[in-house]
Amino acid sequence: MKTMIWSVSWRNIWRNRTRSLVIIIAITLGVFAGVYTIAFMFGWVNQRIKAVINTEISHIQIHQSQYLETNEVHDYIPDIISLQNEIKNFPEVKAISSRVIATCMIASAETGAGVQLVGIDPENEKQVTNLYTKVIDGAYFEGVKSNPIVIGAKLAEKLKVKVRSKIVVTITEMDGTITGGAFRVAGIYKTANSAYDEMKAFVKVDDLCNLLKINEKAGHEIAILLNENKLEDQVLTKLKSSYSDYQILKWTEILPDMKMMTESMNLMMYIFVGIILLALGFGIVNTMLMVILERVKELGMLMAVGMNKIRVFSMIVLETIFLSLTGGVFGILLALILTALTAKTGLNLSIWADGLNSLGFDAIIYPEIGFKDVLVVALLVVLTGIISAIYPARKAIHLNPAEALRIDM
Repeated sequence: MKTMIWSVSWRNIWRNRTRSLVIIIAITLGVFAGVYTIAFMFGWVNQRIKAVINTEISHIQIHQSQYLETNEVHDYIPDIISLQNEIKNFPEVKAISSRVIATCMIASAETGAGVQLVGIDPENEKQVTNLYTKVIDGAYFEGVKSNPIVIGAKLAEKLKVKVRSKIVVTITEMDGTITGGAFRVAGIYKTANSAYDEMKAFVKVDDLCNLLKINEKAGHEIAILLNENKLEDQVLTKLKSSYSDYQILKWTEILPDMKMMTESMNLMMYIFVGIILLALGFGIVNTMLMVILERVKELGMLMAVGMNKIRVFSMIVLETIFLSLTGGVFGILLALILTALTAKTGLNLSIWADGLNSLGFDAIIYPEIGFKDVLVVALLVVLTGIISAIYPARKAIHLNPAEALRIDM
């Protein structure tokens, strides 16, 4: 009997093909829009997270306990090289780089700007960040014999300089003396974050140490790149227990706004999908009420010959689930196909590039979605079908068989 109800329910859908196809197409388009929006948003957010980890911050950073509050040159880690070499041996650590950092004024022949000057070991930094791949003009610390500097495209535009242009850095030494040094632009980089490009300039660590009169073994920051993102908390706990004198933070703690934005976007995605499913739910309810109205006499006859209310209820619910599933499956498949295509080519939003870059987002988005998220949407579609079927099914089982048989349709 159960098999018969399933078979009858499926056949009933196609008794009025036009109406069924209309609601299936509506569900397909709604689910497609929902799933692809999730893929777009996930790709958008994950690209920003990857940029934060691989270009700007890394997974974990270590500083002297007061440094992030004061940003003073004298708040440094005395023997940062030894600390770096110890942490490098952690099995979870993929790469590590120490940095010397100083706030300074940087000036060209045209104008000046305040920036954060970062002293790095170029080869070490290559292992931790992908900054060297972002160079769009010149080279990564090559082509200039002495005092090379790599600056962002936004800063280069502001200073009106190009590769091999001379710029002067004015900086405060360890003892408070104001000093300066001349550098020559070796390369100009461009990331998806225009604010980062405008505020960060990179020099060789030895050159900056000489300028600051700071010990070459000292430094202000250690950036740690892990083998996997999921190891963050484990390594953070391990580092804090071993090096409690330092401030050790993961990227979400350094950029709490980024974490909040990520969580907000995730919530917005599911609210959007919920709104789509709610609209589809009303459409399904309306369709099934029309179906019941057309089949009043038929339903009355079924109940008159012995079909109990549970089976009638189940038949209506199954019809609704079949409609929802058919549209849902096609919608998900279409969304997955488009996601796979645009994951390779990317969605070009260059017309909004300036606005996106000011927020740290790339203008080319590569959508992505996981199996878990697809499964959640599929279950929500089925749930929407079940909930939408309850009211029409209740109307059906409350029909009076005798009165229903007298209705002339």
